[in-house]
Amino acid sequence: MADAKPVSAPEGATGVLVLANGEIAWGRGFGAEGEAVGEVCFHTAMTGYQEIMTDPSFAGQIITFTFPHIGNVGANADDVEAEEPHALGMIVREDVTAPSNFRAVERLDDWMKRHDRIGLSGIDTRALTRRIRTGGAPNGVISHRADGKFDIPLLLQMARAWPGLEGMDLAISVTTETHYGWEGGIWRLGFGYGADAGGDSRPHVVAIDYGAKHNIYRNLVRAGAKVSVLPATATFDQVMALKPDGIFLSNGPGDPAATGEYAVPVIRQLLETRIPLFGICLGHQLLGLAVGAETSKMFQGHRGANHPVKRLSDGAVEITSMNHGFAVLGETLPATARETHVSLFDGSNAGFELTDRPAFSVQYHPEASPGPQDSFYLFEKFVMSLEKAA
Repeated sequence: MADAKPVSAPEGATGVLVLANGEIAWGRGFGAEGEAVGEVCFHTAMTGYQEIMTDPSFAGQIITFTFPHIGNVGANADDVEAEEPHALGMIVREDVTAPSNFRAVERLDDWMKRHDRIGLSGIDTRALTRRIRTGGAPNGVISHRADGKFDIPLLLQMARAWPGLEGMDLAISVTTETHYGWEGGIWRLGFGYGADAGGDSRPHVVAIDYGAKHNIYRNLVRAGAKVSVLPATATFDQVMALKPDGIFLSNGPGDPAATGEYAVPVIRQLLETRIPLFGICLGHQLLGLAVGAETSKMFQGHRGANHPVKRLSDGAVEITSMNHGFAVLGETLPATARETHVSLFDGSNAGFELTDRPAFSVQYHPEASPGPQDSFYLFEKFVMSLEKAA
C-alpha cells in the first residue's frame, strides 16, 4: 500500500483502491467500470463467493478475499442468497480465470459486469488484510477504468466524505417491500431448488426481513416450518395479523442501533406475546437491544466460514459462518438473558437466550451458504419449540 500522491496509473493498471487515509493499491479491474465507496473488509472463506457477494449483510462493503483463486468455478443462477449482489465490489489476488466447474454457466467477471459490480485483481491481499487487522476496517473507494485514467484526488475525497457504517441504517435499503410467502425448498444436485412441498399444518413462522439470506428460509422449511416474510418496517399489528406460531428476526447490514430506532419497539411488543422468537446476526443484535443490552462497532469484524464458537451448555465447539461488524456486548446483557455461545477467536458474545421469554438468538449464520452446517440444529430447536407451544 502506498500513499495517494501519484495521479497517473502504472503501466497496465486498470483498477485502483484508494483508502481514506491516503493509501492506494493499483491493480487490474474486472466486472463493471466505475467507482464504489464503502467499508473495506476481508473474508476468509475459500468457497462461496457468489453467496457472499449476494448476502444483503454486505451492503455498503467492499470485500477483500483472502483466498487467492476467486472465480475459478465460475458463476451460476443457484448459488445466490438474494436476487442481486449487495456487496459493492471485490478485491482478489489472482486474475479471474475461465471457470472449471460443471455447474458454471458464465465467468465470474461477466457475472460481476452484468450486475454492475466492480472487481479488482492483482492486489497483495495479504498486505491489505494485515492493514485491516492492525488498523481496523477502513473506508475506501474501488475504481475500474479500462483506459487506466483515474482522478486520484477525487477518489480520495470520495473515500473521506463517506460517513461510515456506524450510525447507518442499511436494512431499510435491502429489505423486501411487500409481504410474501416463501415457496422455495432445498437444493438438490440435478434438480435445483424444488418447491416447498409441505402442507398448511406446519407451524407458521413470520420472518421480519432486515436483509435475510434465502438459505435461512430454506432451512426453516427444511426444519418443518411454513414461512411468511414481512419488511423490516413491519408493525406489531402487521406481524400479529398473520397469526404466527413463531417469529424470526433475520440478518442484515448496518448499525443495529440505527435500525433499532424502528425495530426495537416492535420486538419488545412481540416479546410480550410470549410467542417463540429466534434471531440471527442483526436480528440477534436487535433482540439484545430490545432487552436492554448494548452493541458496539467491532475493530475489524468477523467474516469467514471457519469461525469457532463454544456452546456454553456442554462445551461443544461449532465451526460457523460469520459476517458481522457490530456485536452485542455480553457484559451488558440483563439478568434475564443467559449467554449461550462465545467466539473462540476473541471471546465476544455469539448467542444468548432469555430466561423469562421463549426467545434466543445467535451472532453467527447457522444457515451457512457458504460454510459448515454444524449449527442447523438451531432451526430444529426453534421449530420444535413451536410444535410444543401449539
